[in-house]
Amino acid sequence: MARQIFRTLAGVIMLAAATLTQADDHQTVVAITQIVEHPALDAVYQGVKDELAEQGYTEGENLKMMHESAQGNQAIAAQIARKFVGEHPDVIVAIATPSAQTVAAAARNIPVVFSAVTDPVAARLVQSWEKPGANITGVSDMLPIDKHLDMLLRVMPDARRIGTVYNPGEANAVALVEMIEERLEERGLELVRGAATKTSEVLGAARSLVGKVDAIYLTTDNTVISAAEAVISVGERADIPVFAADTATVERGAVAALGFDYYRHGRQTGKMVTRILDGADTATMPVETMEELDLFVNPGAAERMGITLTDDLIQKAKKVVKSDN
Repeated sequence: MARQIFRTLAGVIMLAAATLTQADDHQTVVAITQIVEHPALDAVYQGVKDELAEQGYTEGENLKMMHESAQGNQAIAAQIARKFVGEHPDVIVAIATPSAQTVAAAARNIPVVFSAVTDPVAARLVQSWEKPGANITGVSDMLPIDKHLDMLLRVMPDARRIGTVYNPGEANAVALVEMIEERLEERGLELVRGAATKTSEVLGAARSLVGKVDAIYLTTDNTVISAAEAVISVGERADIPVFAADTATVERGAVAALGFDYYRHGRQTGKMVTRILDGADTATMPVETMEELDLFVNPGAAERMGITLTDDLIQKAKKVVKSDN
């Protein structure tokens, strides 16, 4: 009798184990790699998570989510990419160009969706915007440079030399700077560059612009945005207004920005992920962009940098950041 009871219990245990294994087999796995933590990229990550949840993917139930940040280190980004590929997830989401490049190099048979990548063609992630051609597609945050310069010159119509800090080792950062220089030359204006290959060099690069520029414009270069306070502190001490492409940087002390809502950017990325989970082919999914722009202004920051924003501009802003003078 005891033997029969033992066999019955063993059978129940084996059946339970098989059931758990089948449940695991049906659990969707999404891995998210992020080059560095700062407000814009963190908002992208949150947007992806929230969109997946809205689409019915619940962590701990039918979704397993892995998320790691490379803390701005390219070598760590490559390690994360290899680790995620070894886990064989259903989709890998790569936030920002360096993470996307490392994942693209490591993941040959796993669908990849990038986010917050400015120019995926220049970064050699896709063959074209319309037909990516392989296992990777995503959402670009290509900047509307002309609109940004229009805003800057509206605030500072007499500006003639515009400075920027960028990472010359990052493909999209270089592409953006070249675009800015071209657009400024068309307007008869000059671009002055300050190079920073890592966040610890951003302060020195910003200081190198003092006495050479009338204003500073920061793109979405992750190396620089991670240390935006360093540039802002230089702008405050030297009375050089700092403008940004990223609205979150206005909340950190920049004068103004006309930019995307990166949370919405993440939600759009999450929608692409769900389409792929439903069977869509990355090779034929066009790279998407964001069209809607928000104006953020920080009158207190403007005063600290020696200028005053007009009431008209403030009234048009989606958000007026309040900060102490």
